[in-house]
Amino acid sequence: MPKIDDVSKICSLHSKIQEMARSLGMNMPPASDEQFATDVSRRYWERWHEVNHEAIAEYNSRIAAEGLPLAKYRTY
Repeated sequence: MPKIDDVSKICSLHSKIQEMARSLGMNMPPASDEQFATDVSRRYWERWHEVNHEAIAEYNSRIAAEGLPLAKYRTY
């Protein structure tokens, strides 16, 4: 049987997952909690990549053109 602290952590995590799901427009399916948490995480990171895609591409092109900012301090 789980300890009370473990149960409260699980409940807290579950409520955070539900909150994230609602913010992503997802409904709670009858599937297992573990699968739902995996789906929420996957969708969260997909959206994160969509939002930040332009900034990441810009950063990568700057690094390709100018090199790493602290490259002169590398010892290898």
